[in-house]
Amino acid sequence: MNKFTQKLGLTGAMLFAVAGFAKADLPDPGVQFEKGQTAIVITDPQNDFLSPKGVTWGLVGKSVTDNGTVENIEKLFKVAEKKDIPVFVSPHYYYPHDHQWEHGGALEKAMHSMGMFDRRDALDTEGFEGSGADWLAKYKPYINNGKTVVTNPHKVYGPESNDMVLQLRKRGINKIILAGMSANLCTEAHMREFMEQGFEVQVVSDATAAAQLPGMDGYKAAMVNVRMIANSVRTTKQTVKQIKEQL
Repeated sequence: MNKFTQKLGLTGAMLFAVAGFAKADLPDPGVQFEKGQTAIVITDPQNDFLSPKGVTWGLVGKSVTDNGTVENIEKLFKVAEKKDIPVFVSPHYYYPHDHQWEHGGALEKAMHSMGMFDRRDALDTEGFEGSGADWLAKYKPYINNGKTVVTNPHKVYGPESNDMVLQLRKRGINKIILAGMSANLCTEAHMREFMEQGFEVQVVSDATAAAQLPGMDGYKAAMVNVRMIANSVRTTKQTVKQIKEQL
């Protein structure tokens, strides 16, 4: 510790170092896609998030519209179909027994109270068609094509409660192109767990969106975190171009 940092004290020196790091550009490792090892993962491509009739549209609609999220997710589905890239979907469903949980976080409580992603039963599809838990209609040809992997539902935000990681590992996937809803909740939670599990992750920045609340911009919060954690953050246009060149 030099004389300057001695005068600052340990806490001051740490702040000084952090401030200096903040002025520097963060590394941008990037992801090199490889055939057979790369997959597209989409979180919650469902009506309650992405349809104007969905229960969260009043919270996420502006962000979805501004980012062109619906259209950009479809572009990823299309290029996956064209280039034969495996697609994995991590859905969000709540059954009656899930509403018997005795505690939950702020947005968990909100989701339960508004009936978000509700289904009658894990094996009962009555009332499912066109419901908030159903896929956005324009995505159905890509998801219900007999090839797309639909995992068990995640129950809070991350894939720790479903079989997504198992499904990816069993297919030899180690590079993930990540998109879907919502940016600072399920998408970010999946990104964090994938990184902890040793995957390389590229987040598609405009193929996601988030709630905007007074004093809380979920999308901006998510983009700060994914830029600091993920291997790469790219737009849909950049990602599609990269896929076409590398796969």
